Amino acid sequence: MAHFAEVTDGIVTRVVVVADAVTTIDGVEDEQLGVDFLDDLLPTGGAWVQTSYNSTFRHNMAGQGGTWDGTGFAPAQPYPSWTLDADYQWQPPTPYPGGDDLTAYYWDEDTTAWVQA
Repeated sequence: MAHFAEVTDGIVTRVVVVADAVTTIDGVEDEQLGVDFLDDLLPTGGAWVQTSYNSTFRHNMAGQGGTWDGTGFAPAQPYPSWTLDADYQWQPPTPYPGGDDLTAYYWDEDTTAWVQA
């Protein structure tokens, strides 16, 4: 099965699954076959981009509300102060404090700091 994300203005609006029989010719997967199929089936105006369930290409599996920049998918930004790293993962301004497994922390956007729960 191949997974495709519908992208409008860089935002993932939905993710669908397309059967291998649609996207494969002579045993080789072809993204354009899936794009053409979805353009015919769901002509909504968004662009269709193949994504990987196992994140083996384009950095991450696309998810609704996430972003596509033409190279990779990133999940939706959890907080305005967090930044996207080279691996398309959101990072807080200060690292998670870690520590033992018994101590829990939550992110406080107002103070841009981790707070012990």
